[in-house]
Amino acid sequence: MIKNIILASKSEIRKTILENAGFEIRTEVSGVDEDEIKQSLKANNASCVAIAKSLAEHKANRISGKFSNFFVLGADQVLDLENNYISKPKNIEEAEFIMGQLNGKTHQLHSAVCVSKNGSMVWHHHDTSSLTMKKISNSEIKKYLKKIGIEVMKKYGVYQIEGEGKYLFETIKGDQNSILGMPIAAVTNYFNQQTQ
Repeated sequence: MIKNIILASKSEIRKTILENAGFEIRTEVSGVDEDEIKQSLKANNASCVAIAKSLAEHKANRISGKFSNFFVLGADQVLDLENNYISKPKNIEEAEFIMGQLNGKTHQLHSAVCVSKNGSMVWHHHDTSSLTMKKISNSEIKKYLKKIGIEVMKKYGVYQIEGEGKYLFETIKGDQNSILGMPIAAVTNYFNQQTQ
């Protein structure tokens, strides 16, 4: 099994999941312009799954081109409400609007991972989880957002499923690690089959 890999991300959650699975992780931030890629893909009517996969691939390829012979893991996650991509909020007002959209509805989280070596993708995978939010009042939404704060939202999206966010949901269907952004079972299975 390959244990020493580069994670093309600054996500502490992804790094922790990988380390807990026995990987030795070095992180490198890709510097990929995610907004530009998303806008281009959306303009071409790309699916939410395709957006997540493309972002993961861009990140992995960018770092992989700089570190020859290393396996580089890129990851991304897209929130999909009725086939529409929902971006992370930039401020409290946007967060309130997004929470209003999700309120009482079911949405999907697509978690994509991609492995690159020598600047090219060699493997990819995605998991889709389904989450149904409870119907809550506007005042409850405001109270929740005030409690978690904008920095948490910018980092994790509009809800933090491993924290206070879990209480917002009626049902959660999917692997916990995938919901957190790292489908670790598939990643471990891939690296178990690799030799340096």
